[in-house]
Amino acid sequence: MQAGQKSGAINDNSIKRVVVDTTTMEKAIAYPTDSLLYERAGNQLVTRAQEAGVELRQSYARFALRLALQVGRYARAKQVKRMLKALKRQKGYTGRVLRDLRRQLQDFSEGPLRDRIIAKLALVSYLLHQLPKGADKIYALHEPEVECISKGKARVRYEFGCKVSLATALDEGFVVCMRSFAGNPYDGHTLCPALEQVEILTDRRPYLAVVDRSYRGHGENRTRVLISATRPVLTRKLIADL
Repeated sequence: MQAGQKSGAINDNSIKRVVVDTTTMEKAIAYPTDSLLYERAGNQLVTRAQEAGVELRQSYARFALRLALQVGRYARAKQVKRMLKALKRQKGYTGRVLRDLRRQLQDFSEGPLRDRIIAKLALVSYLLHQLPKGADKIYALHEPEVECISKGKARVRYEFGCKVSLATALDEGFVVCMRSFAGNPYDGHTLCPALEQVEILTDRRPYLAVVDRSYRGHGENRTRVLISATRPVLTRKLIADL
């Protein structure tokens, strides 16, 4: 911000008028199918057991991989009953590895390795007990905070990542705020925190914020908010402000 102001790329008065919008910061994860998650969860548990020197009864590595391929074929052929049966069997294999490693947890000594194993057991247990269409689902084991965000695009109906709010100056288009939000909050509820972030970074509170219709019901009182496509006629006052 200071570099932009000193170089003249942004005017001090233009910071008071901003455009706020939200987007999705996508994470580098594969498409989160349950079959792929079960397979990776089992492999990670086996890896943790090998690091701790624990001998499992059976790793089910070959069976899980074979079932993962079968689930993909059944889904492609629209054979739902066979797909669900193979998926349930694959879930059972992952649960067996989980319970086998949990039974031997008391033999581990206190330390970082034991803490990592406990955290991984809790994550996999949550994965096995979550519902297919339940809330707070896990879509990636290495990024449990990833959310499924519906954007309404024709090519991509859903995006898996984190919601981010962006604020740019109305005149120059200079980015004055970028803030991420955990979960999948309503766009209108992200407006107040975004404007607060602008005030923290620029030491100025914007007096005008231009947003789209997804921000209806925002509840912002300190800053004047203009919602696009809600005023059929532009008055002289609005033209002067813009």
